[in-house]
Amino acid sequence: MVNRTPRGRRAVQAGLLMLGWLVLMWVLTAFDGDNPRCFPGDPDAPLVCDLGVEPRQAGELLDIYPAAFMHFGYDHLIANSVPLLIFGFLAAWRGIARFLGVCFVIITVSGLGVWLFSSSGSITAGASGVVFGLFGYLLVRGFVERDAVDITVGITVFLLYGSLLWGVLPTQTGVSWLGHLFGLAGGVLAAFWLRRGDTPRRRPRRASGLSGPPPGHPG
Repeated sequence: MVNRTPRGRRAVQAGLLMLGWLVLMWVLTAFDGDNPRCFPGDPDAPLVCDLGVEPRQAGELLDIYPAAFMHFGYDHLIANSVPLLIFGFLAAWRGIARFLGVCFVIITVSGLGVWLFSSSGSITAGASGVVFGLFGYLLVRGFVERDAVDITVGITVFLLYGSLLWGVLPTQTGVSWLGHLFGLAGGVLAAFWLRRGDTPRRRPRRASGLSGPPPGHPG
């Protein structure tokens, strides 16, 4: 379905949504403080320890959703904030409802990948899975939908941020490359699954009246 909301209004809506998302993450990080530490059985554990994803623990499965908003301190948060703002705005500008669906797919795929395959005893949190997912979504969206503007956006994003792809490799200790990899996969999946449908063509109206030769014409 074609989004008929004026471009200016869509841009304002996308900008406000992403600013609100960032404010929420910063408030949550401020509540936990910088560089929170997680200790087993700690009754006063920071939120990021309670809501982070612990792999293969049945009770932790639903934590894949809040974990995408939690961070281990300000350095972690700052590293995700700028790309999330940029990629999120570019994705949400096409429509808020579809953007939220895209993010749901990305968080689900990234979180499940972490929950299934991360090392035992680890706790994973952060918006980097969403960042990589939106990056993948923007890269392929234009080609999936055959839209010249979105193709241009995807190529520009790749030229400016293509080095992010190194983050899907296990090259840095303490960084959830699995969350990055499955987030990227989730973004590509969302581009295909939630692509815009073709605009339905209107059927030509049939002429009213009886069929057959006009009055007075020999049949």
